[in-house]
Amino acid sequence: MTQLRKTLFTTAAAIALPLAAQAQVVLQINSSLPEGSFAHVFLQEYEQRLEAAAPGEIDVQIFMSNTLGSEEDVLQGLGLGTHHASLSASAIAQINTRAAIFDLPYLFEDRAAVQTFAASPAGDMLREGFDGSGMVLAAMWDNGFRQITNAVRPITVPADLEGLKIRTPTNRQRVEMFNTLGANATPLSFGEVYSALDQGVIDGQENPANVVDTAKLFEVQGYMSLSNHVYLPTFLVFGEPFLNSLDEGLRETVLSVAADVAPWTFDWGEQTDVETIAALSDRIEVNEIDFAAFQQAAAPLYESPTFVDVIGEDMIAATRTALGLE
Repeated sequence: MTQLRKTLFTTAAAIALPLAAQAQVVLQINSSLPEGSFAHVFLQEYEQRLEAAAPGEIDVQIFMSNTLGSEEDVLQGLGLGTHHASLSASAIAQINTRAAIFDLPYLFEDRAAVQTFAASPAGDMLREGFDGSGMVLAAMWDNGFRQITNAVRPITVPADLEGLKIRTPTNRQRVEMFNTLGANATPLSFGEVYSALDQGVIDGQENPANVVDTAKLFEVQGYMSLSNHVYLPTFLVFGEPFLNSLDEGLRETVLSVAADVAPWTFDWGEQTDVETIAALSDRIEVNEIDFAAFQQAAAPLYESPTFVDVIGEDMIAATRTALGLE
C-alpha cells in the first residue's frame, strides 16, 4: 500500500468511527423509584444484558426518581414519541385498567403465583390491554409485596388503621381499599411522600420493603406492619414510536432481553426482601398482622364496582382460573 493510499485509508477510518458512534441507538428509561431500589437494580441488569446482546448498537440510559418528568407525563410521552420507555408500577392502571387486577387484595399468594399469571391467558389479556395506547408491555418484573408503615402504632388488625392518614398512589382502587380497611386514604404522588410524612401531613404509607429502605422512609416512620396486602410488579413499557424506529432485529432483542430478565428479578427480589426486612428491623419496629382479619375486611372489594367494572369480570375470572382459585 502506497503512502497516499495509507493516508486515505486512515482518514476514512477516522471519519467512519464517529459516524458509527452517531448511529448507535440511545434508549432512555424513566422510573419514579429511587436509586438503589429493586427497579434500579433490575434496570442495571437489563442495561448490561441488552448492551451485551447488541454490542455497539444501543446505549441504555437509566433515569431514576422521575428525572425525565412526572410518571404521568412520561407515560403519555411514550405514545407521542417524546419518551422511549418507563418502568412503572401503580400508574400503569391509569393506562390499562386490566392492570388494576394487582390492586385486588390478597389475590396473589406469592411470587410464583405472579409468574404463573404472567404466562397464562390472563397475562395475555393484560398485554392486549395496552393495544391502542401507543405503548407495548415488554415484561413484568418483581417489585415485592406492599407493607404498611406509619408513625403512630403497630397495625395488627384493620381496626388499628382507624383514624390514620395513609398515603396511597393516585388510583381509585387503592384509595377504596384503605378506606374500606378503616384508614383515611390520602392519594399523593410518590415524590411527595417523604416530605408529607416528615411534616406530619400524613401518618403513614404503603410500599414494598425495598422502597421503605431505599427512600429512607424509616427515618420518618416508627412502625412497619407486614401486611402483604397487594403484590404489584413493575411494568417495563416501551413507546410504539420508539420501537418502530428500530430495525426488526434490534427491536426483537430489546423486547426479548426484557422478558429474559424477568425470572431473575423474581428470584433476586424474594431473597433480597428477606434481607431488607431483617435490616429494617434494626431501624423501625416490624410486626406481623392478623391475615384472616384483613382478608375478611377486604372481601367486599371483590364485589365493588370500583374494582369489578374497571378490571372487568372476564379479567378477574381468567386470573382466578390461572391461579387455580376456580
